[in-house]
Amino acid sequence: MVTFSSYERNTILDAMKREKLDLLVIGGGITGSGIALDAVTRGLKTAVVEMQDFAAGTSSRSTKLVHGGLRYLKQFEVKVVAEVGKERAIVYENGPHVTTPEWMLLPFHKGGTFGPFTTNIGLRVYDFLAGVKRQERRKMLSPEKALKMEPLIKKEGLKGAGYYVEYKTDDARLTIEVIKKAVEKGAHALNYMKVISFIYSEDKKVIGVVVEDQTNGEKHEIYAKKIVNACGPWVDDLREIDGSKQGKHLYLTKGVHLVFDKERFPLEQAIYFDTPDGRMVFAIPRDQKTYVGTTDTSYKGDIAHPTMTIEDRDYIIGSINYMFPSLNITADDVESSWAGLRPLIAEEGKKPGEISRKDEIFISNSGLISMAGGKLTGYRKMAEQAVDTVVNQLKSEEGILYSPSETVNLPISGGEVGGTQGFVKFKQEKTDYGKEIGISEENAVKLVQKYGANVDKVYQIYAERKQEAEAESIDPIVFAQLCYGIEHELVYKPVDFFIRRTGALFFDIAWVKTHKNPVIAYMKKKFAWDENQEEEYRNELDLLLNEAVTPTK
Repeated sequence: MVTFSSYERNTILDAMKREKLDLLVIGGGITGSGIALDAVTRGLKTAVVEMQDFAAGTSSRSTKLVHGGLRYLKQFEVKVVAEVGKERAIVYENGPHVTTPEWMLLPFHKGGTFGPFTTNIGLRVYDFLAGVKRQERRKMLSPEKALKMEPLIKKEGLKGAGYYVEYKTDDARLTIEVIKKAVEKGAHALNYMKVISFIYSEDKKVIGVVVEDQTNGEKHEIYAKKIVNACGPWVDDLREIDGSKQGKHLYLTKGVHLVFDKERFPLEQAIYFDTPDGRMVFAIPRDQKTYVGTTDTSYKGDIAHPTMTIEDRDYIIGSINYMFPSLNITADDVESSWAGLRPLIAEEGKKPGEISRKDEIFISNSGLISMAGGKLTGYRKMAEQAVDTVVNQLKSEEGILYSPSETVNLPISGGEVGGTQGFVKFKQEKTDYGKEIGISEENAVKLVQKYGANVDKVYQIYAERKQEAEAESIDPIVFAQLCYGIEHELVYKPVDFFIRRTGALFFDIAWVKTHKNPVIAYMKKKFAWDENQEEEYRNELDLLLNEAVTPTK
């Protein structure tokens, strides 16, 4: 039986080593997770290894929008807009619990990048290219209506606004739900498994990898007919190990977001606005917070550890005070932040914001298949292209035929709720049930929205293991989520739980500080960590808590 429990890490590893894999995917971000799901549903024996946690890199540090790419219209990336617009609708339908439509206000001011005419034309073209549903097509608003929608925006020089729909998501949970569905379908997946070298046949074709278990330092060999490098910002590092980093290469840019409490930044309406330097920035309300971003600067530092600098923070604060002058936001108002990297394909002579977000597949002489570039929204289509490459090779080499991709209408884990229409009724029913077992309506809504069709398992832990939670001095709702994360979502470290599975370090940092000690104590006991491991994992969380509010020089 395929498992995704941290108590069964050895079982998962043994299965990877024992099974004759058709495909090994390196990288457990949204791209690698999507490839695994596409492959396993076509009948390929598939495994995924990730050197950090799933979604620990770019896939938990985006603007958290499954968006149609309006910004790419400015760069005349017509194909990108058309493709991601259509993919956005598919992502929403297959995982309505982690994706929500969000009306976005695009104000235009005298002297700004956009005007009434260009905005109207641009949004109309966007609606057409992205295949936007009739009820979600753009509207044009007068200055008065725009201010009524959001009184905080700058009144001076306001000429009106466009109004269109984007889709808000939890990028890390989207990734987790995709990899969970791949596992449910038969794939093997394991985090904290770092590829340190490749294994080659006599004719110099790649046939396996050596991985190092980051939890205990042990090394293992895993073999597969085909290996896909889906490592996001680390794609070139793997190509270098393979000796095939030639020709096109990655160009990394950094994006930073700041989070504010809603009392200090009481935004009611999501805004997409242009800054004095011609860039575009999002300001988005989420739960009881408002987050704003992003920057777009060249990056050459530690790929695993991008951080917010004073310059990043001040740029975003300056942008906020430009568009929302009455707020007078200062650095002291920043409650949390995150920094992420975009793995773009280098284009000579272009600024970071001008480089295309398109994806490409590189195939080395050894047969290593590398997937580079791309966007969160287009993950499913990218996965389809990567697996098409694999199955076409297997067809020509071994005469094996695999079925075409079937992920267009496949709900991700937690998305088995009858689509977007069915989710409305499902959410109400499960919220009511949560209240019946003693959970507040607010918490029940959050749990249903976070776990979708898997919420029953969380509820079951809550209802049946309250005494255990009490004995461990852990709030029963926190305990239910933690146990579900460990037993069904491969949570192994505190950061896995507090960042990727709950998003709390970004959007409820006080919650993390309140619950971290009992959570770490429970995990230490369950995983039999020694004192050094506990200290290492605690320090890792504390460092990120500190960096969320304190910029680097």
